[in-house]
Parts: sequence; C-alpha cells; structure tokens
Amino acid sequence: MTLAFASGGNSLDRWMQSARREGHEIVMQVPLEPFDYPSVDPGRNTLTVEADPVENRDRLHWALSRITNYTGVMNYMGGRFVTSEPAMTPFFGELAKRGLMYLDDGSSARSIAPDTARRQGVPFAAVDIAIDGERDRGAILKKLDEAERTARAKGFAVATGSAFEVTVDAVSTWAEEAKRRGIEIVPISAIAEDPERG
Repeated sequence: MTLAFASGGNSLDRWMQSARREGHEIVMQVPLEPFDYPSVDPGRNTLTVEADPVENRDRLHWALSRITNYTGVMNYMGGRFVTSEPAMTPFFGELAKRGLMYLDDGSSARSIAPDTARRQGVPFAAVDIAIDGERDRGAILKKLDEAERTARAKGFAVATGSAFEVTVDAVSTWAEEAKRRGIEIVPISAIAEDPERG
C-alpha cells in the first residue's frame, strides 16, 4: 500500500519512518487551491493560481521539506489549481527536476495533469475510485470490489481512502482476501505512466 501524508500534518517524520519500516511507499500531499478558496482552505502554504510562480515554488519546497523518502506528490484538494496551465506548468517543472511522480486524486474531470505530466516528463497516475465517501464498512467493501473489477478489466486500478478506522479495517480485510484471488497490491510507482519509459 502507498501512504499519502499531508504536508501540514503532525509528527510526519515519525509516521514516515514507521511507514517505511513496514515497507510502504510514501507520497506527499501538497495543498493546491480548490474552488471557493480561501473559504475552503487546504491549509498552510497552499499553492494558488494567482500566486507568482516563485512563490508557489517556495510553498512547494516547504511542503517537500517536511519529510523524506517519498516517491512523488499527490494533490490535496486543488480543483481550481489543476485546471490552470500557468500554475501547473511550473509546478510540474519542479517535480520533473526532482524526479518525482504525480498522483492525481481524480476529483477534477477538468484536470490538465495527465497532459502536463507527459509534456514535462513526470511519471503520472490517477485515482480510479475513492472508497470511503460513505464511512460504512459494507459500502467501502463494495467500492473495493468495484476497484477489483476495474483492475481485472484494465490491468490495474488505483483506489484511495482516508485513515479512518473503518477504512483501514475494511482495506486490511479486503487486501488479504484479494491476494488469495490473485490480486497483487503494488506501490503506486509500479503502475505510474512514465514518459521516460515510453
């Protein structure tokens, strides 16, 4: 399983070390401007459409400095930011310089991330399904079964969930059963589309 940590979170170094000891890949969640910002606020050092590229770069550097050992970044919110070419181009330029992949949470149908990633040579993956919009074990298991059907149809699927107790419990149970059905759980970097690999 790949774990995503929000850059504004607490005890990040401790969580990162624990995750790495358990063999988890890590991505850093970077706060990107949503619609209705700032009344909807993803947190400290949010990258915004109106900010100067240097200011956004400095905010990104702050987020990336919070921990080490991550393979890429994931948007935290960002509905407005991910649709803006002037904002996304320098952001992806910074990711390319560092050899980081980008995981799109799939929440914006208008995201230009896939095209920007290809153009800038940034490995890219997108979430197929969010599993815990409804915090109910049965509903989460149904979403996981849906992810499994997607994986069987296209070769892989990316599912995300939050660290709610019910989600962690449901995923743990499902993952053990899925392995017995021939489903392999892999880190996100294993399925990212990498422009360098063609």
